[in-house]
Amino acid sequence: MYIPPAYQETDPARIRAFVQGHSFGILVSKGNRFPMATHIPLEWYTENGIDYLVGHIAKANAQWQDFKKQPEVLAIFQGPHSYVSSSWYESEEVPTWNYIAAHIQGQLILMDETELMEHMVTMVNKYEAIAQHPVDLEKMSPKTLKQIRGVVGFKIKIEKCYGATKLSQTRSTSEQETIVDELRKLDDSGSQGIADAMDSRVKID
Repeated sequence: MYIPPAYQETDPARIRAFVQGHSFGILVSKGNRFPMATHIPLEWYTENGIDYLVGHIAKANAQWQDFKKQPEVLAIFQGPHSYVSSSWYESEEVPTWNYIAAHIQGQLILMDETELMEHMVTMVNKYEAIAQHPVDLEKMSPKTLKQIRGVVGFKIKIEKCYGATKLSQTRSTSEQETIVDELRKLDDSGSQGIADAMDSRVKID
């Protein structure tokens, strides 16, 4: 991912926090002719000092069949994004787009059944925390749990991670404040998310 220096996020802790907060990503791998991609939740965890992403995809998904031959993969995580009109600037300029994203590259390793079940329990427990009566995989019947046989689990040993935080950092403070004010007038979640991120950064700077 090309990231101009002004927008590079190099703090691993901030990148990890971003990925954990936007964990529904895109897993990209090499295919026979074209790259293949699947939209899935991916969880970041550390084991023996090594960082991994862990996830699973359906066995019916042909993407996983090339993992052993070509284990090099890319995971993409998208945060808020919004159009920025150059009419909000103090001088003539072309418009742009603000966004937050992270790319992670690594080697994919397939899981065995025990590892897969541990991953599924951990993931379900995390997301079921919002439910009034959370589902507990470990209390489900063997018949229901057979559905897990239909997925393939994997972990990705993280080798490189890149963060892009494009929030009009190259504009003046007054222009950044105007951009935030204009974004606040819009009712879409992307504009509000970028306004929140810019507002925090402006106050910090």
